[in-house]
Amino acid sequence: MIEEENKERKLIRQIVQGDRVAMKRFYDDHSGYLTAVCARYISNREDIRDVLQDSFLKIFNAIHKFEYKGPGSLRAWSVRIVVNEALNHIKENEKMQFTDLSDGDIPDPADEREPDFEDIPTSVILDMVRMLPPGYRTVFNLFIFENKSHKEIASILHIAESSSASQLHRAKGILMKEIELYRLKKNHDERSMAR
Repeated sequence: MIEEENKERKLIRQIVQGDRVAMKRFYDDHSGYLTAVCARYISNREDIRDVLQDSFLKIFNAIHKFEYKGPGSLRAWSVRIVVNEALNHIKENEKMQFTDLSDGDIPDPADEREPDFEDIPTSVILDMVRMLPPGYRTVFNLFIFENKSHKEIASILHIAESSSASQLHRAKGILMKEIELYRLKKNHDERSMAR
């Protein structure tokens, strides 16, 4: 643990000093994970690349302000930058439609089921999330992956809390249908192969 902490602190110092080898090492170590984070919000590959490039520039330009709080804090700080850049990109380039639940749309509390991802590969789950409409996808990611409350999401996206709740509810509904279709197809394929 201490060795990892010392390595991270040294890497940060080197980046602050403008060491290009250290920047490349940071990029190589973190780009895969940060790409996956970005891809949860943005579906177009070129846009992902652009947002990541902007994110890494921000990381390298602001790293002198970063306060090290132990192993993993550099990654968490970098994730926040990527998420913020992805949200800025979405706000500027994608039409997000947010709707409130009308009284007729309010889910029955007994039907507040969660999508069951248990036997589904992570890559398939991420593809399902990426296919959600931009508003649903953004709220789902902020709520599920970034652990933001509806109040925080409403503030970030400049929408009503009820809009955040309705986007999440609808995203979960779509994902449950996608999961059901995935399982039906998988069972069908397995039966076909068994014949």
